[in-house]
Amino acid sequence: MYQSKTIQQYQQELANDKNGCENAVKYFLNKIRDFKHLNAFIEVYEEESIERAKELDAKRINGKSLGKLYGVVVALKDVICYKDHKVSAASNILKARPPARAGTDGDDSVGRGFTSVYNSTVVEKLLAEDAIIIGNCNCDEFAMGSTNENSAYGKVLNALDETKVPGGSSGGSAVAVQAVLCMISLGSDTGGSVRQPADFCGIIGLKPTYGRVSRHGLIAYASSFDQIGIFGNNIEDVALVLEVISGEDDYDSTVSNKKLEKFSSSTDNNPRCKFAYFKNALDHPSLDPEIKNSIEDLIKKLRADGYEVKGIDFELLDYIVPAYYVLATAEASSNLSRYDGVRFGYREGNPDINLTDMYTKARTKGFGKEVKRRIMLGTFVLSSGYYEAYFTKAQQVRRLLVDQTKKIFKDFDAILIPTVPATALNIGTMEKDPVATYLADIYTVFANLTGIPAISLPLFKHFNNMPFGVQIMSDKYNEVTLLQISNRLLKDYKTA
Repeated sequence: MYQSKTIQQYQQELANDKNGCENAVKYFLNKIRDFKHLNAFIEVYEEESIERAKELDAKRINGKSLGKLYGVVVALKDVICYKDHKVSAASNILKARPPARAGTDGDDSVGRGFTSVYNSTVVEKLLAEDAIIIGNCNCDEFAMGSTNENSAYGKVLNALDETKVPGGSSGGSAVAVQAVLCMISLGSDTGGSVRQPADFCGIIGLKPTYGRVSRHGLIAYASSFDQIGIFGNNIEDVALVLEVISGEDDYDSTVSNKKLEKFSSSTDNNPRCKFAYFKNALDHPSLDPEIKNSIEDLIKKLRADGYEVKGIDFELLDYIVPAYYVLATAEASSNLSRYDGVRFGYREGNPDINLTDMYTKARTKGFGKEVKRRIMLGTFVLSSGYYEAYFTKAQQVRRLLVDQTKKIFKDFDAILIPTVPATALNIGTMEKDPVATYLADIYTVFANLTGIPAISLPLFKHFNNMPFGVQIMSDKYNEVTLLQISNRLLKDYKTA
């Protein structure tokens, strides 16, 4: 009903429906109940979203000015703060308090959940433009993972094949759009956590330029990599949401003060762009042969249609994943040191426990296996004797990547590469081989290391019936060109 409509078409229909927003919200609430087993949502704001819809219907009927996202039903990843709503990063260390254990009075028991005391900047902007937030979505704990199996709330299932993972870390947000449980969702992308699940789920996933969107109110994983991203079913909607949530913010010093462009009014342009692709990326042994063939066929079609597409050698490709995991885990080690069970979160119920033991037990029992693994790795690379060998070297690689990327965009408008090496993994794959899962980030972490915008487009279907796409990247703050190219590729070259 709503999947095939753009926001503009949806809003035009609302004009002729007295209870349009309310009906839309009830439709999505019914869908969420029907697909509860997918575990995409942690909490659904049922009563609140219905009341919000009624207020917006009344606003329209009374002839008041309506926002750009009037009536649009949005879901948030459980790392984005929404005032007076729980946010837990899908971690036991921030989950709501369970019932008190036998023998305790319940006052200092084993978990005090965290309720946000303020709105993130993106939430403020969504609400200001009359969006309706319907709930918060499951994710990998503290956004660490590629499968959405590392969650205190259990794994999320891929709606196309429930034996497959939806990708991560923003898997719940991706499935919410994939299964039409909302119209738009927001996730976070530290090393591919929007683009990879978008690829696995057959939808669009955009990671904007680092600094394009405020991170105020986003629970940090790795602060120099994190960026809030957008899931949608068409470029027009993604462009409009990007237009709404972008821009300056006094609460985030890393946000760009560049003049904000009208992303939503430029998507229909058809620039004759020059594409680069990394030859060694398509020849990489990890890449599924069918994905390789499909992208090579796309390159041939683009050339036949008059686009310039050139393969280039990118010698730093095999350094990307190691550099990313050294730097990102180092930042995670620092960022997650604040979770100690003192002011909120998991805490042992024994009143006689000393401070050091309390910290140790709170973090040991509060954090999951993958988060602990990354904290330990980050602490190791920052430790005396290893800092220069690992962290400094990784920073040098990052500098080389940034410099090389600037050179590429002097000659080309966009880079075209795979999003991931394979289609959606079977549930349980990561547990068997976590290193292989890390290596699967080879195509996505490049954009986070260099800060450029990137998008995953669902163009193809594998012989195993799972979707896969292609990733397009443009120069920093050039989302206009990126969205124009994406719109043209989806209209002219989508085969799935």
